[in-house]
Amino acid sequence: MNAMAKKTPATPKTPGTTEKAIKRALLSGENPQIAKGEGDASVQAYIAAMPGWKHDVGRRLDALIVRTVPGVHKAVKWNSPFYGVNGGGEGQGQGWFLSFHCFAKYVKVAFFRGTSLRPVPPVESKSQDTRYLHIREDEQIDEAQFTAWVKQASELPGERM
Repeated sequence: MNAMAKKTPATPKTPGTTEKAIKRALLSGENPQIAKGEGDASVQAYIAAMPGWKHDVGRRLDALIVRTVPGVHKAVKWNSPFYGVNGGGEGQGQGWFLSFHCFAKYVKVAFFRGTSLRPVPPVESKSQDTRYLHIREDEQIDEAQFTAWVKQASELPGERM
């Protein structure tokens, strides 16, 4: 190395990771690529990989869901965290009720039985029953409305996926 050349500091990495692995951690639209898995650890890995401001949104959504639905079941499927309820009465509150996913300019929250919620979440879906909430960088989450939707959604029959 030339005595006049400056050495640039290395990008901090987890032991064993490469630059190529770090770049592949986000899919198109800035969605984290996280292995399919059941439980809180998989969802926390997804949230930890959410880029920039989306990370704080993911942490807040997870905290609100956990507070609203104690014992909520979590998983990562199709590179998105899913929340559901196991048990309950016949046809009530069983299956997945909510998921979220990163896009370049917003975090999309999917309520799988969203057309049954009151008021109905604002964004339509191609799926007949699903409704979305888009959370953008400079927007505050209406926590009272969000938790009301989560409570309602968790009490409806969920999706089997």
